Amino acid sequence: MIGILDSGIGGVTVLNHIRKLLKHQHFIYYSDSKNNPYGEKPEQEIYDMVKNIVEYLIQKGCQTIVIACNTASAICSSRLRKEYPTIRIIAIEPALKVVKDRQYKGLTLVLATSATLKSQKFLNTYQKYKTEQTVLVPCKGLANDIEENNQEKINEFLQNLKKEYPETKNIVLGCTHYPLIQNRILEYFKEVNFFDGGIGVSRLLQKEIQDKNQKEVIEFIDSSESIEKQNRFYNYINNENKEIKKS
Repeated sequence: MIGILDSGIGGVTVLNHIRKLLKHQHFIYYSDSKNNPYGEKPEQEIYDMVKNIVEYLIQKGCQTIVIACNTASAICSSRLRKEYPTIRIIAIEPALKVVKDRQYKGLTLVLATSATLKSQKFLNTYQKYKTEQTVLVPCKGLANDIEENNQEKINEFLQNLKKEYPETKNIVLGCTHYPLIQNRILEYFKEVNFFDGGIGVSRLLQKEIQDKNQKEVIEFIDSSESIEKQNRFYNYINNENKEIKKS
């Protein structure tokens, strides 16, 4: 059983990458939309919230837990691995390494929450893989705007981003909510390359997970008990050939 946690429904983008490579798994997805967004909260508060979710998922029977939130991953993953050494904890991180490894040219924007960009884990990665044309963009409130489907604020953010960085060639999606508006971003940046950390997570899990079920099972739990969030979550995934358990 694989647990996936995020500050909201954005981690569904990671789940969809995982499902492409791992068939017939039992997933429990925990959306902490009651406490969303994580990006502007103090680190200890974020850690306490994430630890509570991890303990809940372990109690449900998860031996593998994916932290599908870049902020939570950057702040919590190292501490959690020490506290839960028998649990396989997989943590997402912005795919900045891919940009440099594959030698993509031009201006690269790293879109992420302020907490992610300030974290030591991210800063270590940034120092290794930055280029002269790498710009860090703290996207205050964007994850929550996506979570709440606030189209007006999303449009305003993208308009300002295009105005400030018109020559952008590469965009690192440093929050799992951001791929949900990838098509919207393309309306402003017509020929941009996207880099999504969820792909790396799915490949890592594929190497480590061998067991299978008879069919795929996806359970969705939302801390705010929002039916609207539940419906949006299931609309984002392919509903064929699986059992849905709604909590």
